[in-house]
Amino acid sequence: MRRIGLVFAIPFLVVTFLIGFASAPAEASKKYAALVLDVETGKVLFSRHADSRRHPASLTKIMTLYMVFEALEKGTLTLNQRLPVSARAAGQPPSKLGLKRGQTIRVRDAIKALVTKSANDVATVVAEAIGRTEYRFAVAMTERAKELGLRSTRFMNASGLHDRRQVTTARDMARLAIVIRRDFPTYYKEFSTRRFTYGGRTYTNHNKLLGAYDGTDGIKTGYINASGFNLVASVQRNGTRLIGVVFGGRSGRTRNAHMRKILTNGFKRAEEIRIATFKPPLPVLRPTIVVAAAPQTVPELLAAIGSADDDEVGSRDDSGAWGVQVGAYSTELRAQRSIATARGLLPNMLSDADGKVEALTDRDVPIYRARLFGLLEREARSVCLDLKRRHLPCVPVPAGG
Repeated sequence: MRRIGLVFAIPFLVVTFLIGFASAPAEASKKYAALVLDVETGKVLFSRHADSRRHPASLTKIMTLYMVFEALEKGTLTLNQRLPVSARAAGQPPSKLGLKRGQTIRVRDAIKALVTKSANDVATVVAEAIGRTEYRFAVAMTERAKELGLRSTRFMNASGLHDRRQVTTARDMARLAIVIRRDFPTYYKEFSTRRFTYGGRTYTNHNKLLGAYDGTDGIKTGYINASGFNLVASVQRNGTRLIGVVFGGRSGRTRNAHMRKILTNGFKRAEEIRIATFKPPLPVLRPTIVVAAAPQTVPELLAAIGSADDDEVGSRDDSGAWGVQVGAYSTELRAQRSIATARGLLPNMLSDADGKVEALTDRDVPIYRARLFGLLEREARSVCLDLKRRHLPCVPVPAGG
């Protein structure tokens, strides 16, 4: 009987082990690395092996597209320009559009093919158009990446096809996601393309978080055997934008599930940090009022101020020494737009307020705070309540605070 039990027990243990191995978290993979970053504050909300070198696979095409967007802005490429397909480009392995030698493809179609299909043949086409050879283009990619602050990244081709010397880190890919959106806000919208039709065929974006995870607007997936399943995702909710990076997923499905998990936790942590770091000063009453009837608790104190007449409350600075912050952004332009949006939503309260963009440059990626001053404290708090109802971030701030 013992032998029979052992015969049945061994297969059971093997199956149990395999199930446990298959369901192991992404962290178990030696290829694994991950990072979640709050773009506006620059705070890292989750990090695992973020500075360990990994193979980027098709995340490489984010940098390829950066070079394309830069060439468009410089005028060395145009969207309707047709790029020739060489024999080398046509011979690239899948994933590809199946372009033939001697064909041409418009730049605008090449962009969408790189974003959605992650086409290797198209990557070589644009590399040869910009750099004359793909090797020269890869050298230029690496040099530009260093200038952008990607200190641990080296590119050897434009597609991400495996080369042991082609490496990056989760932190570098997060930074690349930030700067490509910062530098090319119009072209960045291409990363939200869900479908692309070319040559009578329709290709679906490999980034399955688009349309499935609230707030996702990009940016790119990647896979080679040496890297596992990779993903860089950009998600914005209620004025908070997070960049998530995952390397080394065992499958696209498990990678996506892990990305959802760390981003969801990231949004919770970002909110907790913002609540914790904003500590509005307690209102100070005039001595005569404090002596006459000083409330004993903070709620009583706030209630008293809320009901008092303006000329009786010393905490209400009649010089308009309060304001509101309507977000902190990665570009000065976005901060200016947020100020204009706030004025448009509440013209009666903010039309005469003094808009100000404050730059915080003591970090890897500069942050620009959008603020409007010239309000009384009660007005500032009222403005923030109204703006939050309209889904615009807002925090009341004292002048100089």
